[in-house]
Amino acid sequence: MPDILPLMTHQIYLVDDDRFLLNLYAAKFKNAGDEVTAFGSAEELLTALRKDPPTTRPDAILLDLIMPGMDGFTALETIRKEELAKGAKIIILSNEGQDAEIERAKSLNADGYIIKASAIPSEVLAEVARTLGEKVPTP
Repeated sequence: MPDILPLMTHQIYLVDDDRFLLNLYAAKFKNAGDEVTAFGSAEELLTALRKDPPTTRPDAILLDLIMPGMDGFTALETIRKEELAKGAKIIILSNEGQDAEIERAKSLNADGYIIKASAIPSEVLAEVARTLGEKVPTP
């Protein structure tokens, strides 16, 4: 059965230090017709956002929280403060599911929060599509 097909192609930025998960989610989004750029750290993401021309801005950024070096909260705060991803939906994709983390993400204006251990890749794809304003059929 094919993946959920988006109504339009989106530019998705994936940020995770776990290479296996990065490749898994990248393949899922690409199979659905999206364009994907993968980053192994928050620092790589910020470098790209600071130098990309506006035409290559992402529609959505899926951001892990726990990473070596800069964590996802710091990256999210920096993106918001420096206005590096205007118009992009920033969705936390993390195994951190405590209320304190979810509330902190909301306070930093995260557009969504997905707990990795609670969502299979097709559910992540569907949640991103919903966050981007697409109508997604429920299973």
